[in-house]
Amino acid sequence: METRVAVMGIIVEDMSSVEQLNGLLSEYGIWMIGRMGVPYRKKNISILSVAIDAPQDVISTLSGRIGKLKGVSVKTAYSNVITKGEQDA
Repeated sequence: METRVAVMGIIVEDMSSVEQLNGLLSEYGIWMIGRMGVPYRKKNISILSVAIDAPQDVISTLSGRIGKLKGVSVKTAYSNVITKGEQDA
């Protein structure tokens, strides 16, 4: 199985979607390298970055599911680092 390293930039404008977002991130937790969330109280939004090492289709699926959440935007940047073989868990 080939995996890629990517980072997702996520902006949450509708706080009612936070529980669903956290559920998705937990569901895909096996692939996560790390995550950082910063509440920007002045603008009433949250900004998250998620580092992930997963197969291309897993990354795309997660990004698509996040993007469907109400008031949530996501952009994914892919590295050229591709690893063949089993994921270290």
